[in-house]
Amino acid sequence: MEPSKAYLLVIRTIDRIVLWSAGIFALILIPLILANVIEVFMRYVLNEPTTWALETTAFAFGALFMLGAAYALQLGAHVRTDMLWEKFSDRTKGIIDSIGYLVFFLPSMALLFYIAYGEFLYSWSIGELSSYGAWRPAIWPLRGIVPLTAFLLIVQGVSELLKSLWAARTGTVLVHHEKIEI
Repeated sequence: MEPSKAYLLVIRTIDRIVLWSAGIFALILIPLILANVIEVFMRYVLNEPTTWALETTAFAFGALFMLGAAYALQLGAHVRTDMLWEKFSDRTKGIIDSIGYLVFFLPSMALLFYIAYGEFLYSWSIGELSSYGAWRPAIWPLRGIVPLTAFLLIVQGVSELLKSLWAARTGTVLVHHEKIEI
């Protein structure tokens, strides 16, 4: 049995959007690397450390980490704690994942989005600044990354739910993930 073209189109469209966004978010590596290179030069060559490089590095790394979460979900790179997982059939994995996405993942991400979006709007409305160091950059852009991340995880979660429901229904996997071991 093959899934309908519309079913596959939804999955492929979501997966492409998340893949595309991951490529865009990878550009955050540029300020991350530049801030570190400049700080090392200023600190160790000119003996004049900057006031902004540490926060720039922390903000860029935090943003990169958060915004890469949906892509990691797409790749199947999130941690599984069930040591028996590999012994389960594809149908059983699909059932477990479907329940997990419906009962835990999607509601949790929706709640995170709701709360984080409110926090972002409040931070933006008061022009919140960082309270660390002398530089005091605006903090609301970083707060905006949390609801964006939750939104992308919801979108990718829908794709993963559709893949899981197919596996639960048919016992076949639509997308095979590369096995990632640490």
